[in-house]
Amino acid sequence: MTDDDVLAWLTDSDPSLRWKVERDLLDAPEDQWQATRARVAHEGFGAQLLAAQGEDGLWAGGAHFPAGFEWGDPQPWTATSWSLMSLREWGVDADALRPDTAGLLERNARWEYDDLPFWGGEVDACINAFTLASGAWLGADVSGIRNWFVEHQLNDGGWNCAWVEGATKSSFHSTINSVIGILDDEWRTGGTPELHAARKGAEEYLLERQLLYRLSTGERHVWAHHLGYPFRHRYSALRALDHFRAAAQFDGTAPDPRLADAVERVRASRDADGTWHQAYPLDGAVWFPVDVDAGEPSRWLTFFALRVLRWWDGAQG
Repeated sequence: MTDDDVLAWLTDSDPSLRWKVERDLLDAPEDQWQATRARVAHEGFGAQLLAAQGEDGLWAGGAHFPAGFEWGDPQPWTATSWSLMSLREWGVDADALRPDTAGLLERNARWEYDDLPFWGGEVDACINAFTLASGAWLGADVSGIRNWFVEHQLNDGGWNCAWVEGATKSSFHSTINSVIGILDDEWRTGGTPELHAARKGAEEYLLERQLLYRLSTGERHVWAHHLGYPFRHRYSALRALDHFRAAAQFDGTAPDPRLADAVERVRASRDADGTWHQAYPLDGAVWFPVDVDAGEPSRWLTFFALRVLRWWDGAQG
């Protein structure tokens, strides 16, 4: 496909993706992409997921795992935290959910870990990042989670979900989820100076490693350039680059030159048909599929890759 063919293919998509293509790749007028974004709550993926919300405010009867989940089975992606993440990332307005969803979750949702209250967060950095961003979106009081991130940042600058088991070194996966959630909170609420400083320190942790390498040995993580959508909790250089693009735009800064290696690996992973292909979709139950099987061209991954390259190449030029 030519570049024009790829863009036409991307616009022939669910409104949850189409409005982003219009805004970030086609430079469409704001009234056009906003009108497409408004459709997300009423058709396609967004409407289907909104319809699955229970009267108690939850999805699948659970906070992070569906009610009745049997430990040892693959992680399902149907419970409340994952559903909120998808709706938020697709651009659904908070008022499209059940009235007072934040209050419903405050009253009815408890974390599977120690029966902790939903908006107070958990012990897992990734879960807390998802909840921080969703709380900022829905207007919940997530001040405790903001403080949690500042208090639990590790000495090397990032976070590790296994800290509760004694981990003292940060994790790429935990850290990327954390900075994405923190940035979302800053964008929606202004955040706090302490949390902003924590985000910048964690971004430096990733930049020191060029998004790809172990700092101690220089070895490249084999999973760092594997591509899969939905991202869920997974780290990839593409997902990290998209965060640094959003952070640079929010902070008013230029792209850091230490991103160059990761950018070129994303560029090199483009397939001969002009798209980026799904490498490994995650196992586990979903409400409905939002992307393709492994080996097929992915509209979502192609969009994210083209958006990153447009930002990077534009800055370099």
